[in-house]
Amino acid sequence: MTDALSRTFAALADPTRRAMLARLSEGEATVGELAEPFDMTFAAVSKHLRVLEGAGLVTRGRNAQYRPARLDARPLAAASDWIGGYAQFWEDSLGALDQYLNALQQLGASSPAQTKTGGTAAPIEKENDHD
Repeated sequence: MTDALSRTFAALADPTRRAMLARLSEGEATVGELAEPFDMTFAAVSKHLRVLEGAGLVTRGRNAQYRPARLDARPLAAASDWIGGYAQFWEDSLGALDQYLNALQQLGASSPAQTKTGGTAAPIEKENDHD
């Protein structure tokens, strides 16, 4: 069986499902309302909803024939926490890059005359008048 985090990321992998979640973040919607912006059948929209339900991202109400879909953001919080675990890695990596670039700038500031493009100027040779 696939774990909940894998189901969440699999559901989020599809842009149509991400758009449906964005719509549901504004409030509940029916299959017809979710289908409006897409060129697809109600059956295709229902299939996407089943994937979102399987990931725990959507719940469906039941009021006679009216079955509105609602966003359940708890699995998104778990995915965000997992991604957030890599924040320190990126901060450390970007910090090291910043230090490296600063060191390069310091080296550039202490080198001989700089050209407008950042390279060093060629030494000027004096012409001899003794020919």
